Amino acid sequence: MAVKQISVFVENKSGGLADITKAISDANVNIRALSLSEATDFGVLRLIVDDVFAAGNALKESGHIYNITDVLAVAGEDKPGSITKIYSVLAEAGISLEYAYAFFAKSQERAIMIIKVADRLAAKAVLKAAGIPLVKEEEIVKL
Repeated sequence: MAVKQISVFVENKSGGLADITKAISDANVNIRALSLSEATDFGVLRLIVDDVFAAGNALKESGHIYNITDVLAVAGEDKPGSITKIYSVLAEAGISLEYAYAFFAKSQERAIMIIKVADRLAAKAVLKAAGIPLVKEEEIVKL
């Protein structure tokens, strides 16, 4: 039940992010979630989109370097403590969280966490055992 995430290297300069998002939008791809982290000369833009193949082609054609990674999308209730529950379940199982970001699915009134973990299969198992729902890629595309 992995979700495909696109990671794009972004040069730390004015317009770098706009160039990437324009290439994606020109391909008629909708961005569902994003996270941007920076380093000295480059940043990493992480994206969840509604068409990974089209976004990848658009990025390649526009000269951007990208990578596709499998991540998990985990649903949490829209209330205090739901994110803590997700992190606690993973921590108690000894599963390291590499990074995370979230977005709110207003139509479903729930928060969705995108997480990258060292052991995706183990994370899926412990989250399921704790009654924490995972979100399929097809569901995110329809948001």
